Amino acid sequence: MSEPPRRRYDYVSDAAEIYRRSFATIRAEADLSGLAADAQVVAVRMIHATGEVGLPTEMSFHPRLVATARDAMRAGAPIFTDAQMIASGITRRRLPAENAVHCLLHDERTPGLAYRWSTTRSAAAVSLWGSELEGAVVAIGNAPTALFHLLELIADGGPKPAAIIGIPVGFVGSAESKVALVENPWDLPYLVVHGRRGGSALCVAAVNALAQEAEI
Repeated sequence: MSEPPRRRYDYVSDAAEIYRRSFATIRAEADLSGLAADAQVVAVRMIHATGEVGLPTEMSFHPRLVATARDAMRAGAPIFTDAQMIASGITRRRLPAENAVHCLLHDERTPGLAYRWSTTRSAAAVSLWGSELEGAVVAIGNAPTALFHLLELIADGGPKPAAIIGIPVGFVGSAESKVALVENPWDLPYLVVHGRRGGSALCVAAVNALAQEAEI
């Protein structure tokens, strides 16, 4: 097609202007006053990914989450996630140290573990993260069972990640798993969106915001 279709609608088509207006709107409409300055940057990116300006009222950041996650990424820590959509959505060029991104949901060992333990594949896959989990950044955006399982592994003496982004979506266990993360007794830095809301887009936006800012 040598010519664009005839313009029939009145809309902004300049990418830079769309970007500018979008973030100006977020800053104007979202109440970020309850978040620390470094957390506000992450929250804005998450709002941009979802169109939900009310999101900050449901967010909870550990005071050290942003700094700890960025330091871990700069040091080359891997990123573990519960869903391939999240792994695929993380922008590799933003990662400050060519950080490895792992999702073992489709590992050949996962179905057998899930069957033997009577749990979900998402939860079973967490057990395969192994010793690399120590000091890693974890991003869970889909399965509450994965977040619960991770906390149980840590309680049994397993490796402790540097930071946990816990935003699983769903109607069963989602809200409860986030409360468990916030109340973790090891003072592990966390980011959660309380309630049922969550998902890959939110999780990816959080990781990419942390990674991008880590480059500055």
